[in-house]
Amino acid sequence: MCATSNSKVRRPFVSLARSNAPYTDELHEAACRVIDSGRYLHGPETEAFESELAAFCGVSCGIGVSNGLDALRLIVRAAIELGRLNPGDEVIYPANTYIASVLPLTEFGLIPVGIDPDPVTFNLDMTSLPALITERTRAVMAVHLYGNPCWDYEAARMLAERGIMIIEDNAQAIGARAATPGLGGSHFTGGLGHAAAHSFYPTKNLGAIGDAGAVTTDDHKLADTIRALANYGSDRRYHNIYTGYNCRLDELQAAMLRVKLRHLDEVTARRRTVARIYSATINNPLIKTPVMMSGCVQVWHQYPLRSPKRDQLKEWLDQCGIATDIHYAVPPHRQPCYSDTHTGLSRRLYPLTDRIAGQLLSLPIADLNDAEAAEVAEAVNAFSL
Repeated sequence: MCATSNSKVRRPFVSLARSNAPYTDELHEAACRVIDSGRYLHGPETEAFESELAAFCGVSCGIGVSNGLDALRLIVRAAIELGRLNPGDEVIYPANTYIASVLPLTEFGLIPVGIDPDPVTFNLDMTSLPALITERTRAVMAVHLYGNPCWDYEAARMLAERGIMIIEDNAQAIGARAATPGLGGSHFTGGLGHAAAHSFYPTKNLGAIGDAGAVTTDDHKLADTIRALANYGSDRRYHNIYTGYNCRLDELQAAMLRVKLRHLDEVTARRRTVARIYSATINNPLIKTPVMMSGCVQVWHQYPLRSPKRDQLKEWLDQCGIATDIHYAVPPHRQPCYSDTHTGLSRRLYPLTDRIAGQLLSLPIADLNDAEAAEVAEAVNAFSL
């Protein structure tokens, strides 16, 4: 048993109240400002947040939307409307991602082609992609998993020259910096490929007080199409050029996100400090700590350990009062919704993805102070069979 064992969770995996506490006064002020304005949709808070987010990512266009999944859906649907993607086209994606990366592909009749990740970083190895694409490959879903940038400029340039669209799933990596520039010159995730989807689910590094998302891009035509699709398909009132959706970002969430965006660098710095403590302290031979891609700046949305004894480790940490989580226990190709579909997702083999799905365990990383991080690391080191 752990020396500090008790039945109470002393170290939660994440506490949103603790995360938001330093900004409570600013959040209250922003909420009151919106309420008093009487403008709750299509207002100045959303417009300002879109501009601030675009500038943060180093691109020219930002479009606030309802959530991260809708951001991906809108990118894919807009690309289809513009003739850049068509049903039956293949899209390469990392097989170990969350299902949200895949759902928009199958929804619109695209064929997801999973690739096992790099065994060290758990990200898609972009340098391998030029040799893997086929005549049916029309897009790549670059997922910056766990806050670790997935990018290689030379590989991306070769893909783009062959007409392949690069979509960033930036749900976990806002503020991360790639070692090489993006297609438009920015080094920041969200500004590397042709378009990027962001999630502002409350537990994200940049989290809303509810749900929210965004698209960032330098492609103004794509941005205009996404903006119309998100607002019932209309380019102006009562003029619907697409059969669209209601995927708008509301003014209250935009105001909350403007506050949180101003403090994102300090939030990221705290996560990096905790990650450094973990990496420097954890030395248990049963456990491997995560590795960053060379030359990049990671934002540590998650800190995933890898252990063949993952379930026993999780139980041990539970006994120590330390909550953990698994990202992700069941990869997309193992999900029941894809058990018998025309995509053939369930019939493909992803041995590394299946293996790491049974070995990864995420430690708490949000808002821990140095002493708390050291306590968690010590508990990990104390684990034995």
